[in-house]
Amino acid sequence: MLDGQDLADALAAAVRGDQDGFAVLWRALNPPLLRYLRVLIPNACEDVASETWLQACRDLGGFTGDAGHFQVWLFRIARNRAVDEGRRNQRKLDDPVAVPPERHAGDDTAEAALAAMATRRALAVIAELPRDQAEAVLLRAVAGLSADQAGAVVGKRAGAVRVAAMRGLRTLKKKLDEAGAADAPGKAQGVQEPQVKGVARAGSRAGVTR
Repeated sequence: MLDGQDLADALAAAVRGDQDGFAVLWRALNPPLLRYLRVLIPNACEDVASETWLQACRDLGGFTGDAGHFQVWLFRIARNRAVDEGRRNQRKLDDPVAVPPERHAGDDTAEAALAAMATRRALAVIAELPRDQAEAVLLRAVAGLSADQAGAVVGKRAGAVRVAAMRGLRTLKKKLDEAGAADAPGKAQGVQEPQVKGVARAGSRAGVTR
């Protein structure tokens, strides 16, 4: 992941019309954007991501703000596109993904927790949360947005986002604790689940307070 200055430099270049600068933004931000969309609109996440970047490319010349504002702007575009796609498909964005959680014991470091967020399995567990909680956890832990930034994406106050994230992390921990009997099948199938438990613990310690 790029540091703040690299992202700012790439954004400045992209706003000037530099294709290399835009490519840097895409490489840095498309992975967390896709993870976010896989929960909101799993059957069309890649299409919606592509549409999001096309709109961003088209409108970037008129964009003003820093790299943080750009992230909020990009995720808001993605969210609006996902809502539109959900309406076209006559489906609700808060429908859960019907995948039962599995777990086995393991470490709960923040680094391992965030790495696990890249897996479809972890995203499926998060998708079982109510929509507001799932979005809060994803925007805070996956996209790395502050509570203020996440609130700007979903149209809520920062305090509401913090509360939703805390509730989501508590629910995740509860689900994983209740799924203890499933840890043997999880091992047999090679499921990488311990870090998902770490999301709940690490996030509750540090990831949802900003």
